[in-house]
Amino acid sequence: MTIKVIRGNPTPEELAAALAVVRARAAAMAATPTGPTTTRDAWSDPSRIAQHRVPRPGQSAWTRTYWPA
Repeated sequence: MTIKVIRGNPTPEELAAALAVVRARAAAMAATPTGPTTTRDAWSDPSRIAQHRVPRPGQSAWTRTYWPA
């Protein structure tokens, strides 16, 4: 990995601090798991309930229900 200073003239201490931050961030990204940690059961998925549009309130809204027929 190469780091190039584009602007300014950092001191060695400033450059070391910036490098420490970059390396710590890279180590944290490498340590995080990639992919799903838990699988979601289709039965508990809330999107299966709201697949259809909800009826709009109106004169006869009390006769309709949320659950699609």
